[in-house]
Amino acid sequence: MHVSTILAQKGNAVYTVEPGQMLTDTASLLAKNGIGSVVVVDAGKDICGILSERDIVHALASDGTSAMSRPVKDYMSKDVVTCTAEDSINHLMELMTKNRIRHLPVVEAGRLNGIVSIGDVVKCRIAEAEAESDALKAYIATG
Repeated sequence: MHVSTILAQKGNAVYTVEPGQMLTDTASLLAKNGIGSVVVVDAGKDICGILSERDIVHALASDGTSAMSRPVKDYMSKDVVTCTAEDSINHLMELMTKNRIRHLPVVEAGRLNGIVSIGDVVKCRIAEAEAESDALKAYIATG
């Protein structure tokens, strides 16, 4: 299975913010929409970072509540690991494990085209395992 399968099911919507947006506004955006990260884009909509709940926790731990009145660019992860729609789910699991990340922006032709979370990957793997189990049960039953 590939990233394109996940995007076909969940859609291509991605929440983005600009580097100058305040951390408090971004935290509110995450909470309001029940999401774990936002992609940080510049005025030309090019990816320049990603900010996750984990980044906000690190900001608070290092700078206290004053971090909330600072811009996203001060705390975002700048080295963004991305994937494409053609990447396999197994490849995503490797990327997420190796880089200790839970969100991968999907990039096509240099443009942001979606985002995949570890939850999306787990849901996909469970569906694959259930389909395989059902197929094996059907095979055994027809003997």
